[in-house]
Amino acid sequence: MNILFIMYDQLRFDYLSCAGHPHLHTPNFDRVAAMGVRFTNAYVQSPICGGSRMCYYTGRYASSHGAHWNKFPLRVGEHTLGDHLRKIGMSCHLIGKTHMKADAEGMARLGLDPDSVIGVRTSECGFDPWVRDDGLWAQGPDGFYDDKTSPYNEYLKSKGYDGENPWADYANAGIRDGQIASGWMFDNTDLPANIREEDSETPWLTGEAIRFIDQAEGPWCAHLSYIKPHWPYIVPEPYASMYGPEHVAPANRDAGERDDAHPVFDAFMNGPVGRAFSDDEVRAKVIPAYMGLIKQCDDQLGRLLDHLEATGQMQSTMIVLTSDHGDYLGDHWLGEKNLFHEPSVKVPMIVYDPRGHADGTRGTTSEALVESIDIAATFIEAAGGTVPDHIVEGRSLMPWLRGETPDWRDYVISEYDFSAQPPAARFGLAPRDCRLFMVFDGRYKLMHCASDTMRPMLFDLQDDPEEHVDLAKTDTHVDVIARLTGHLHDWGLRMSQRTTISEADIAASRGASLAKGVLPFLKDGTEVEARLTEKYRGPVRQNHLPD
Repeated sequence: MNILFIMYDQLRFDYLSCAGHPHLHTPNFDRVAAMGVRFTNAYVQSPICGGSRMCYYTGRYASSHGAHWNKFPLRVGEHTLGDHLRKIGMSCHLIGKTHMKADAEGMARLGLDPDSVIGVRTSECGFDPWVRDDGLWAQGPDGFYDDKTSPYNEYLKSKGYDGENPWADYANAGIRDGQIASGWMFDNTDLPANIREEDSETPWLTGEAIRFIDQAEGPWCAHLSYIKPHWPYIVPEPYASMYGPEHVAPANRDAGERDDAHPVFDAFMNGPVGRAFSDDEVRAKVIPAYMGLIKQCDDQLGRLLDHLEATGQMQSTMIVLTSDHGDYLGDHWLGEKNLFHEPSVKVPMIVYDPRGHADGTRGTTSEALVESIDIAATFIEAAGGTVPDHIVEGRSLMPWLRGETPDWRDYVISEYDFSAQPPAARFGLAPRDCRLFMVFDGRYKLMHCASDTMRPMLFDLQDDPEEHVDLAKTDTHVDVIARLTGHLHDWGLRMSQRTTISEADIAASRGASLAKGVLPFLKDGTEVEARLTEKYRGPVRQNHLPD
């Protein structure tokens, strides 16, 4: 069996028709959901691109692997999905984005050649890259945001698009009065991108995936990691005209959220992104473009599924659809992601297993509390391996796919490090104190800050599914806060760094030193089996004592 691991960037859990969106029809996401299981309570372990992806790729929490933020290097030596799968005979490939920054200092310390096979894998989250493109080819006075060469830009140039950065000039810009109208500016997001639709980012990456599949020899895992619907929010025709302001739902926000708000929440609400998305004119332009990008993603998923069907590979390919985080889009007076409200930290998660043991769960949903780190464990088991639970902290979803009801977790965790963000300087906090933790037990959601100068936040999603009322503003729920803080304490005591030896290896090693002659603290030797002292008994062969 092969595995097609598809990730969309910044795709909200509720912007699919199978998840109940009233206007956005996504028949191909629905098609996979009808073939598999849709997990309706899936949460990422960090609501930021880089941190979240490193959790997916390692199967470990952000505080375990340490790469909390974009461009925080993933340290040399972290086991990744590719390492685990290759060990059991499955190759692992990248098509698209990882947002990973290599630990160049660590590689140099160990003498790893970046151009060697192991050097490339260490630099690419353990993947063998078919094509790596992180999709953010921003360019300013100090040069490009990404210092790599853009494969997508090279593709556009081969298609006749001119200039140094056609990603910015064409794929992510429209035309207004004969001038480039950049998608970076929200006023331009209602314009169609000035690019042939078939040359835009999502079709290009789908084509790369099909090229990979057609030459691949299994068993393989391919991580197809799309760049969209992440901003810049601009899309080519026909998608630019599919949706308008009439399809934009009112923002899920309440004036009471601003009263006595948690300091970090308040800082983001009143930051530039929050202020922009609090403007309904901005939302009326951005959200239709965002929906168009998702519709294009759905159409390209259909193209990919049709290719698997036509080539007879649908019945031998596990498919997973998910996202690295969501997008506030003005909910809770916020844009982007960053905090732990549902639009940000909850993601779509659809898993199709073609094998017969999953026949009984096709087209079903599961309300189990799922973490993104469960994907790595799922793939290892699906490929025939045993999950090394001293390394991988997630849990395999295979029992749910088989229709079983396993003993499962009682809560999910997410972490966010805002040390690189403006609020950190505003509060005068040391980077180590700029860490936020979410604990969610299926009803109550707690946000805890590492700094003891800040109170928590608490929401009751049973009575307040919109997450408008922060119950931690008063002392009426101290028992709930104490219980959830206890979960966080228990989670903090997990064994996360003993990754070089498994529990089974430790158990098997008990007493092994006795059989190799290490016999301390014996009175006369009768305390142990005679065979263990055999090497230390017998007649003297030579006498070297003084006369």
